[in-house]
Amino acid sequence: MNRYCLFLVISFSYLLEVSAQTFSVDTISDKVFQRIWGKSYKHDCTVPRSELRYLQIAHYDGKGNTQQGEMICNKHIANDLIEIFKELYRSKYPIERMCLIDDYNADDERSMEANNTSCFNFRTIAGSKKLSKHSRGMAIDINPLYNPYVRRHSDGTLIIQPQKGRKYANRKKKIPYKIDSSDLCYRLFKQHGFTWGGSWKSSKDYQHFEK
Repeated sequence: MNRYCLFLVISFSYLLEVSAQTFSVDTISDKVFQRIWGKSYKHDCTVPRSELRYLQIAHYDGKGNTQQGEMICNKHIANDLIEIFKELYRSKYPIERMCLIDDYNADDERSMEANNTSCFNFRTIAGSKKLSKHSRGMAIDINPLYNPYVRRHSDGTLIIQPQKGRKYANRKKKIPYKIDSSDLCYRLFKQHGFTWGGSWKSSKDYQHFEK
């Protein structure tokens, strides 16, 4: 291969890599709204559509391949998330999947079982009537299958969500996609003023960051 051909190959590969690095913030278009209406944006949703933003986010999956992700969040954290995920992308931090929870019919359990990273979903906190911070798009769950929600009731019953994440509840084990206080994901979210569910006292939500 001569130098000119080698140059073209390298240039083409570079352009493909750059084109894959899509990080953008947009308002909720009619097309996107049709996808979420009646699912994450339920008929009784009290959050104005104008308060939400549609993000496109490039990320590396667990196999080191570049993927194009998407997410809906509150406008107040949109720029934070773009900055965080750009840094995670530069560091090749693995995020297995990032698509709208509406692809799982806004079913939180199904989305978590698929290890899907997501943000907005108008719903109550499991087991209560209080709206979750996900309802306003102010909370995000990262690699949730491997970083489950864990709560022990007074009778000793252990509640784990998703249920398939039970074997990852023991945080002393070596776990794929594990988030802890030494993790880059944790450090970046903390730098941007988010709190981490893994530091809660009455329960542990290792996937969860909120503002």
